[in-house]
Amino acid sequence: MRSSTLTAIAFSILVGLPTHSVAGSEDVVIEDAWSRASIGINRPGAAYMTLRNKGSDPVTLVGLETPLAMMPDIHETKTDANGVSSMAPTGAITIPPGASVSLEPGGLHVMLMRLQTKMVEGATFPLTLNFSDGGILTVNVPIHGIAARGPEG
Repeated sequence: MRSSTLTAIAFSILVGLPTHSVAGSEDVVIEDAWSRASIGINRPGAAYMTLRNKGSDPVTLVGLETPLAMMPDIHETKTDANGVSSMAPTGAITIPPGASVSLEPGGLHVMLMRLQTKMVEGATFPLTLNFSDGGILTVNVPIHGIAARGPEG
């Protein structure tokens, strides 16, 4: 865990603030987080959710952390006019005030590269979102079956 994250958590505990967020990220709500089981650890996994900014200022997601994968990142799948799909990292994502960003199959999504353990149906894993203002937000992501199509499994 980064030193700034530990400092924020220690400060939050001392002053009685929630340890899951600080700064502008308290306006972000994570809805409908989910993922699919993996066959093993040799191929990347993915996670999906909706990020809603209930605040009056834009909030920028700049990084991800999870013990499940050594390289979690935000990727986007795009399909060209010929029907050919490609995927690439997006970098930071800014969520406008009062808006939401959907991370879903076939679009923006959390790519979980270099899995450390198999993603097992029925389990969950923590995913920490790091924001440009220093805030953090952690969600436990449920793992559904390998053929799941949404947060309901």
